[in-house]
Amino acid sequence: MENLHQDTADLLNQLIEINNDRIEGYEKAISLLPEEGNYGLQDVFEKYRDQSIQFKNELKPLVIREGDMPTEETRTSGKLFRTWMEIKSAVAPYTVKAILKSCERGEDEFKKVYKEGMTKHAQTSSAILSIIQSQANLQLEAHDHIKELRDNIDL
Repeated sequence: MENLHQDTADLLNQLIEINNDRIEGYEKAISLLPEEGNYGLQDVFEKYRDQSIQFKNELKPLVIREGDMPTEETRTSGKLFRTWMEIKSAVAPYTVKAILKSCERGEDEFKKVYKEGMTKHAQTSSAILSIIQSQANLQLEAHDHIKELRDNIDL
């Protein structure tokens, strides 16, 4: 039983990490937006950043209930991607379309982590899986919105 609790806590902490990545990714995207001609994307990015803050706030007490402490870390791949974004933006200014492409890649990674987590940890309690599935559904809507914006911006 203790192993199940640790496996569940590990899963939840992985989800917290990807949410930390998403928060930092949208913060980076906001900082790269041009002040004019950004199509109101700052509001969109803030909405999805705040969504991940809410997701984290839902997950943290579950980690504690499983007997562990919630992580504040991000994933190494997320750190590398944000560093790459910084280097790329220093060389040439980011276009709005390029920022949206980067955001979509981040949303793809988020979706992958949640899907793998639910598949590998199917033995986790149905109440926890329900929360995870709800978050995954909301994130899929965000992913599709970012993709739609990317496809419809002519820059």
